[in-house]
Amino acid sequence: MRKTSVYIFILSLVFLSSSLAIEIPGDPIRGKLLFQQNCAVCHSIGLKDQAISGVGPLLAGIYGKPAGSLTDYSYTKQLKHSGIVWAYKTLNKFLIAPMAYVPGTAMAIQIADQNDRDSIIAYIASLKEPEDLVARMRMKYPKIKTLGDYNNDSPGAIHRINLDQLPKPYTTRSSGNSPKIVSRPQSAVLSVPKGFKVELYSVKLDRPRLLRTAPNGDIFISETKGGKIKVLRTIDGSNTPASISLFTENLKGPFGIAFYPLGSNPQWVYVATLNSVVRFPYHNGDLKTDASPEVIVPKLSNDTGGHSTRDIAFSQDGKTLLISVGSGSNVADFMDKKSPDELIDWNSSHAYGSTWGSEENRADVLMTDPLGKAPLRPYATGIRNGVSIVTQPTTGLLWVATNERDALGDDLVPDYVTHIEKGGFYGWPWYYWGNNEDPRHAGERPDLKNNIVVPDLPLQSHSAALQMTFYPDSISGVSTFPDNYKGDIFVCSHGSWNRTGRTGSKLIRIHLKDGKTIGYYEDFLTGFVVDDGHVWGRPVGVTVAHDGSILMSEDANNTVWRISTVSL
Repeated sequence: MRKTSVYIFILSLVFLSSSLAIEIPGDPIRGKLLFQQNCAVCHSIGLKDQAISGVGPLLAGIYGKPAGSLTDYSYTKQLKHSGIVWAYKTLNKFLIAPMAYVPGTAMAIQIADQNDRDSIIAYIASLKEPEDLVARMRMKYPKIKTLGDYNNDSPGAIHRINLDQLPKPYTTRSSGNSPKIVSRPQSAVLSVPKGFKVELYSVKLDRPRLLRTAPNGDIFISETKGGKIKVLRTIDGSNTPASISLFTENLKGPFGIAFYPLGSNPQWVYVATLNSVVRFPYHNGDLKTDASPEVIVPKLSNDTGGHSTRDIAFSQDGKTLLISVGSGSNVADFMDKKSPDELIDWNSSHAYGSTWGSEENRADVLMTDPLGKAPLRPYATGIRNGVSIVTQPTTGLLWVATNERDALGDDLVPDYVTHIEKGGFYGWPWYYWGNNEDPRHAGERPDLKNNIVVPDLPLQSHSAALQMTFYPDSISGVSTFPDNYKGDIFVCSHGSWNRTGRTGSKLIRIHLKDGKTIGYYEDFLTGFVVDDGHVWGRPVGVTVAHDGSILMSEDANNTVWRISTVSL
């Protein structure tokens, strides 16, 4: 070993020893609660009875070790090669501003309060690495292929989930199979049905998420991570936008976008952020705004950890503003249990199936009026993570695309797309798909059984259904789809992490008859998956452009794609 390397190694040991010797001022008990509220949706701590999360690495045993060294989790190169050793000083700096301390890291949550950071660090430092942790992380489980796996995907392939044949919980072990993102392989080809073509539309975006088409044909895009809303000006029939403009910025976690009043001449554009709804003055053709956001709903819930996307829609009569808010955890992991008397008291003043504590006003679709004057209250409950909501043009019904819960096995629990009944309870966290009781909440809510709305259409478990859109009946542009596509639903499947055999990372079509689902869905665009461990695209947003083509965003390589018709 060279002298310089020895010197650096000794300095590292000195730094590590001094850092570990620092007495951590935080309270580990309080830190555990903060961890559960802010971190546990992505990070697990390695307990034998706990699912190994594929979203973020395990944290048990990291204190005192180099960043990115504990397991074979696919850390970012920036973190793995940072040279950081996790100790009080380094964790404190990291939690203040992860992406500033390690540019390029995937960690986005910031802990602003010093006391909170101290307590979280104290809790992390208290976690010991289980003796069998590394062995469990590296264990190769047999990959049981099912009809839901990506290698059975192709345009037009039909997928039907038989609810009478759902497996029992824990039939397979809960898998941590988070996809590793790669650049587009030279040989990679996206496939669409005969009569269509798919072309790269835009690459000049930063983590494009939800897409919404303005009445004049402009495409509004939320860049959630960057806090921005951008506008793509389209040209009918063109595979490139005329311009990309910054409409507004400095928002906290923007996602959902809606125009109001409904119709061809809106006066406002509404944006759902992490914990509020705001709006900006808008007239057709506006590419930017200098106005400050007007707050319509100042607070959606008391806790913002966990699922962070918030979508918005207006009822068909324009009188109700609807907001979807996902759960704070996988399955109300940290919600206290209530006694029978406490439940009676709770139910007397809250919507049917409502959750409480850090999950209050979570896993719900909420409603108020367009000015936010009416009290915020649930429209429907028990919808774990309704990422996308949209009003069906022909019926006026509200529909939702939902991510269901994890850690019950490869084929539980199916995601779904469904219309939403006002006042309906959809099961989370106590039940799924009717009276199927979640074993993690066994016996807690017998009062809810037999009063659970069964969703319209199940999707392959762990597909991660994100934005959905209806193909309009009235559109007549140069790239309009054939008549048998009109009124159908298109849904982006972001792709699985909690499944042994990869599923998703595609765009699917749900054919409707008389406005209702018919029991199956089919692949429309496929080709983003490289193998069970790697993908080069993860679809998020989908909308119908003015000319009838479909635009789809994906946030792995930050692109937008255009799907249009071709002459046969």
